[in-house]
Amino acid sequence: MKQASFAALAAFSVCVSAQAQDASDSAAPFVVSKSAQLLTGDTWREGNHIFRLYGMQSCLRGTWAEQPNGNKLDCGNISLAHLAALFDSASVTCQPIGYALDKAVFVVCGAQMNGETIDVGTALIATGYAFAATTAKGKVVNESYLVAEINAKDTSINC
Repeated sequence: MKQASFAALAAFSVCVSAQAQDASDSAAPFVVSKSAQLLTGDTWREGNHIFRLYGMQSCLRGTWAEQPNGNKLDCGNISLAHLAALFDSASVTCQPIGYALDKAVFVVCGAQMNGETIDVGTALIATGYAFAATTAKGKVVNESYLVAEINAKDTSINC
């Protein structure tokens, strides 16, 4: 019984290793092209690849954000505008870390601004128009993104 279990585990390990190798084929960091096609406030297309920021979620188009003065704005459009502004004004380098179920490449990214590197997810969440992603069980994917979300809520922007 132990030999059969070990053999099954070994076969599973080989399969997982092969999948990990496939996912790491394009694992080199890359600079986001200024001509990237932005799809949402956290997803863009470059060539045949779709990239999505890992650990954060932008607002969906058609959801509303209320400003402190009571004005309501399309939160998804504002999320997209913030990503566009960041990509336009900074050199953004991303590291692929895995794949989403829809085959989008999950990435974590840093933007070079004024000689400093800022985490793109944190910067977008700090605007109040994006939030920390959670797992299916409700656990926050990235704790520091939750801190940024809580701080953004303190600015009275309500998505």
